[in-house]
Amino acid sequence: MQLTRALPDATLTTRIAETIKVPGTLPKFPWPAQGSAELMVQGLGRIGGSGGQKAEPIGSVAKVMTAYVILKDHPLDGTDEGPALTVTAADVADYNARIPGGQSLVKVVAGEKLSERDALEALMLPSANNIAHQLAVWDGGTVNGFLERMNDAAKDLGMSDTDYTDPSGFLPTTTSTAADQVKLAQAVLKFDVFAQIVELRSAQIPVVGTIQNYNALLGVDGVFGIKTGSTDQAGGNLVFAARLPVGSRTLVVVGAVFNQPGANTPEQLAAVNRVVRKLLAQVRRTVKEYQLLAAQAVGKVTTAWGAEATVTPAGPLKVLGWPGLAIPVRTTVTKPGPRVTAGQPVGQVQASGVRVDLRADAATSDPSLWWKLTRKP
Repeated sequence: MQLTRALPDATLTTRIAETIKVPGTLPKFPWPAQGSAELMVQGLGRIGGSGGQKAEPIGSVAKVMTAYVILKDHPLDGTDEGPALTVTAADVADYNARIPGGQSLVKVVAGEKLSERDALEALMLPSANNIAHQLAVWDGGTVNGFLERMNDAAKDLGMSDTDYTDPSGFLPTTTSTAADQVKLAQAVLKFDVFAQIVELRSAQIPVVGTIQNYNALLGVDGVFGIKTGSTDQAGGNLVFAARLPVGSRTLVVVGAVFNQPGANTPEQLAAVNRVVRKLLAQVRRTVKEYQLLAAQAVGKVTTAWGAEATVTPAGPLKVLGWPGLAIPVRTTVTKPGPRVTAGQPVGQVQASGVRVDLRADAATSDPSLWWKLTRKP
């Protein structure tokens, strides 16, 4: 009986850490001399930022949260127009009251009907403050009711340095940070309709006809959104998303640059656009494929009777990233059986969606007769 007992499985041990940093040193990024900035790559992590976490006015960037709350409460799919908003006399009065202040507006007429999609396009492309107000009342019953929803959403997203005091961002008391707005940008881009809208260069809506997108970087350096903002107090601001082709994959860079100088809105937005383009150029130079593990011994497989074989990845483990990025690594064991043969897969190492087999370098010897006779139960 002792000689014919089933043999236990071999065991795999490795020296592969649960987290491995991409080798090298992150190059210097051209962060703005004033204001603040934040950069991350979806699916990989945060590249870095500048300017600290001091909350500052953000201008019309606040409308990103307005759109987020509206789409959470009234989701749109595909080409859906959504429910209609009827322009009231109060909406017209609000529009007229904003004209002397030189605000960004879209003309409205009492009795006019805007679809939800129309309203979101007017909000995000020409940055209409009066439409932000109209959406707030439509969704929240009152502006204050909607502001509660905006701030609750910010809290849920971990935006701890953000305070919304109006739905358009016209008030300097609406403040946030670049890091907080990047958190929001990642969340709102999950709405396909939002991503479609912010990439539009123009759109057609009732009464005014064609509206234009204020984001001059659309289509430049892969940029496909998200929102500009500028006031005397906020300076020039841009929350942006850009496609980044790397090899056979396309990544998405999400970032924010705030409080760039200028004597007027065109100068402020030109300044912020220059910073964004420099940052994206550095991202393109930095984000690429790096070797995380070489095809060399990383462990061993051991049989119950003590025979061993070294284990090596079938090839180098290469991932997308940048120097210094910490990559979570997962090692799994493929049930090897009592003994292994040369080249037999005994496990797998995985990082950033890339998998490489771990293989035995040689066959293990068979157990001796003495071991079989004297093995413990």
